[in-house]
Amino acid sequence: MNTTALGAYLESPKAAQALALLYGTERIPAQKERYRLLLQRHRAFFGERERVCFCSAPGRSEIAGNHTDHNNGRVLAAAVHLDTVAAVSPAEGNLVRLYSDGYEQPFVVDLGDLTVRPEEAGTSSALIRGVAAGFKDRGLPVGGFDAVVTSTVGKGSGLSSSAAFEVMLCEILNALYGQEKLDEQERARISQYAENVFFGKPSGLLDQMASSVGGLVTMDFGRSPAAIEALSFDFEAQGYALVVLAAGGDHGELTDEYAAIPREMRQVAGLLGGKVLREIPRERMEEAIPRIKNRVSDRAILRALHFYDEDARIPGLVHALKQEDLKAFLAGIIASGQSSWTLLQNLFVPGRENHQELVLAMELSRRILKDRGGAWRVHGGGFAGTILAFVPLSLVPDYAARMNAVFGEEACTVLRVRPVGPCTLPES
Repeated sequence: MNTTALGAYLESPKAAQALALLYGTERIPAQKERYRLLLQRHRAFFGERERVCFCSAPGRSEIAGNHTDHNNGRVLAAAVHLDTVAAVSPAEGNLVRLYSDGYEQPFVVDLGDLTVRPEEAGTSSALIRGVAAGFKDRGLPVGGFDAVVTSTVGKGSGLSSSAAFEVMLCEILNALYGQEKLDEQERARISQYAENVFFGKPSGLLDQMASSVGGLVTMDFGRSPAAIEALSFDFEAQGYALVVLAAGGDHGELTDEYAAIPREMRQVAGLLGGKVLREIPRERMEEAIPRIKNRVSDRAILRALHFYDEDARIPGLVHALKQEDLKAFLAGIIASGQSSWTLLQNLFVPGRENHQELVLAMELSRRILKDRGGAWRVHGGGFAGTILAFVPLSLVPDYAARMNAVFGEEACTVLRVRPVGPCTLPES
């Protein structure tokens, strides 16, 4: 579809139907305007094109399973309506030119060189090169493209802006050059590879898999490929809103803190003859504590105990959702947050006691919601960023007003579960 035809498509009933699926009916007008502006920017940067489309990938919310995926644990997650979207067209050769919000100059990457470049670590260029390398390693076609990208998945939002960007890049390459739709698990693993190897950030597979699969899902990484089960549960219909609260803090210098969590868990597993904790039965690990106490840190032992508790919690939460037992589900969410706080210890960085935003957000949420039917937990990696609250719909205005007064206007965002993963508009 050329540039002019794509603009006309945005006014069609098919576009309205697609946008309603991704964002909700009430957001169609705002999303139409967002897509129109994106297309205008693409035309301004690259001129009229004979083939242009939109590629979108969602952010994700970690419902439960805090830091379990990197030890082959179980998680409960959801794709959300906040997304990263590109207006994109194919380009001759191997050159990628990508304009992104907040950057005056484009990221320019020659896909003829798909080796790791240390000087690109931590940049969008690294992710572009890494995703293309993941495609190439699997014998999948790659090629150049011109793109303009915008995102409502803010950096540091706890909704995994990096995973949304990576999965969107997979969708672009597959939409422009693929012969058939890329498998959702392979797409997630390519995205994780780009982040781990090229971007230089250690991560499990939860973020990329949740964005790649879409909807509300439970995933078991103890199986290969991961066992994925879609869940049909409507929180709003049950009287609850998912509210993510941006408590603040800077993720920029926390890579070592994140990396320490899987490293310490695997230290415990290694002492017991395994690579990851999922390979070691809980009883065996607990019985070994007297022997391993002085061989690993006490924090490593506590983090291992968190893994076992959190991993075992997921089936109960899934069962509660299937039975529509909100009382049991919310109790499990609170227990998950408490375990992250006391055992995993990822609510603040030791030595930065003046920056305990997540601790404050958790405690204020507890005081507001504990006797009013709500729940609260740390969201994502921790140390800085966000918490997730399940708030009765009637309490959302009060909760948001009180938390925004502490953490800043628009600190609270009500999330909608997006039922699908990455997609291309219009569909081919």
